[in-house]
Amino acid sequence: MLSSLSAAVRIRASELRKEFERARPFPHVVIDSFLEPALCAGLLAEFPAFDVRAARNETGATGRKAVVSQLPALGPAYRAFDALMRSREFLDWTGRVTGIPDLVYDPDYIGGGTHENLDGQDLDLHVDFNYHPSRPLHRRLNLIVFLNSRWEESWGGCLELREDPWADEETASSKVVPILNRAVIFATTETSWHGFPQIRSPEGAGTLSRRSIAVYFYTKARPPEQTAPSHATVYIPRALPSRFEAGYTLSPADANELQILIARRDAQIRFLYEREKETFQVMSATMNSPSFRIGRALTWPLRKALGKP
Repeated sequence: MLSSLSAAVRIRASELRKEFERARPFPHVVIDSFLEPALCAGLLAEFPAFDVRAARNETGATGRKAVVSQLPALGPAYRAFDALMRSREFLDWTGRVTGIPDLVYDPDYIGGGTHENLDGQDLDLHVDFNYHPSRPLHRRLNLIVFLNSRWEESWGGCLELREDPWADEETASSKVVPILNRAVIFATTETSWHGFPQIRSPEGAGTLSRRSIAVYFYTKARPPEQTAPSHATVYIPRALPSRFEAGYTLSPADANELQILIARRDAQIRFLYEREKETFQVMSATMNSPSFRIGRALTWPLRKALGKP
């Protein structure tokens, strides 16, 4: 199955391993001409049209990002891509590049699949959920393959890898322009902050969209020092642009951006509130259950002896 990778990439595992380990702000590697040209052309041709039904975000709102996770159903090229991702040869090759053995493929592409972001869309810096939602697996790697025939850095939408999500937006630690057949593989950790700034179509170029395929890989175990309690994706809302200062006159575009940023922050606060309320409801039901009360009664002598409530 490695024949779906470009011939030049297949033989570079050792070289790519060094790049992955030395990269900053966290382990990653950028690989150009990742797939065989014919497969890449097929993925581009079969990329699904934007569907608003596939554009709901974590808060349930319809946005300008569409995700399709049923890759094999999209056509022959996507079935070939899926076959590559699931093959033991590719998983072993990726393990050699990253130093993470025994990688596990996710046939459901939870959170992954094709991603299309329309003009005006951005992605707040975030760290990803750290466990598979339905299987006892640790999330270890993200693989993104870009499918944009043309892209320039001035258009926005470049993948940013950050050490500090609160640092000024002009100080991205590493930036990846999302050009056709460029792949990036990066470690998924508690500090692998990433996102991209707003996509802005160049004047006279019509509507622009940013297309990619995202694949996530897992392992059954993880070094204890890298293990954290289970959590969902954690976002850091984008800060106000530095130009918003005393005396600055807002343009209509500035006012629109300000409204978007405030609405996004409000939506995240509402989402976090609802999630915390749900957590406390579960905790309350547990603490008030007969079995919990019996357990407390049975362990009371021991807790008293240890000086614990």
